[in-house]
Amino acid sequence: MKKLLNDSKKVASQYTTWVTFVGLLLLLSILTNGQALRWSSIRNLLIAESVRSFAALGVGMIIITKGIDLSIGYVVCLTASVAASFAQNPDYSSAIYAGQTFPLIVPIVAAVAAGGLFGLFNGYLIAYGKLPPFIATLGSMSIAKGLQLIYTKAAVVGSLNQNFKNISQGSVGPVPNLIIYVVIAALVVWILLKHTRQGTHFYAIGGNAQAARVSGINVERDLMMVYFYAGLLYGTAGTLLASRLGLANSLTANGMELDAIAAVTVGGVSQNGGVGKVSGMMVGVFTMGLINYGMSFLGVDSYYQQLVKGFIIIIAVYFDMKKYARRA
Repeated sequence: MKKLLNDSKKVASQYTTWVTFVGLLLLLSILTNGQALRWSSIRNLLIAESVRSFAALGVGMIIITKGIDLSIGYVVCLTASVAASFAQNPDYSSAIYAGQTFPLIVPIVAAVAAGGLFGLFNGYLIAYGKLPPFIATLGSMSIAKGLQLIYTKAAVVGSLNQNFKNISQGSVGPVPNLIIYVVIAALVVWILLKHTRQGTHFYAIGGNAQAARVSGINVERDLMMVYFYAGLLYGTAGTLLASRLGLANSLTANGMELDAIAAVTVGGVSQNGGVGKVSGMMVGVFTMGLINYGMSFLGVDSYYQQLVKGFIIIIAVYFDMKKYARRA
């Protein structure tokens, strides 16, 4: 009996993220009389969390290297505005490029490139400028916000053409396009982290940067690359968000950095670096989504939802530190 109890505790500790997710799903199902388990509810949840998944995958890789990124929300906001500006209907009088029609590929490439450039900027400040990630990305957050306001003149970027909106709003049979994109992105990041030398380097840098450098890893280059990859994911998130909403403004993606960091922390990506899985990141995203959905369904005020998110981050980091302190 004692052995069974110990085994159960070991399994629960090893799969805490999954146990939490399943437990919340069952609880929500009971509270909603089974409505939470209907395909329509699950589909809505997946769509709602899809864009955040890209941000979580990006910051998850960064945290594995023992970094952090506070610029996510405004970088996504900026890239969404860039994508939207190239997808406006040409006859819209308030369009940024009034009278101009661009191929569908242009808003996508422009937004992803803008995200990638911001990632390189963050990476350079941290890897070669030797700035603490917190300070570097805090500064770039403000820069991204300023650039977005200057580029859009603080106006709503609306009247987007239908072809662009179909990128996120379309579906393949019963499966929304957004879900397909998330699966592809998660698969790419999983291959990068688990099946490439660079992914191994990310874990090594997060575990001990000095030891990684001694073993021959170019720490500065790999740090630049992890922020670059994250920037590409933010740019993709901005494109999809603008497509889904059919517009972009200065409030687009507001607070997404909090959601993404909370999700990956809940998903088992250690703030101490060197630990984290793509599966955990994704489960963390949908765990946070379940909490948001559940509170909204039960009529909890949105202000309290922010309060709950803050406590979730603190509690998740506390237990993460306790767990790895015991292993040390």
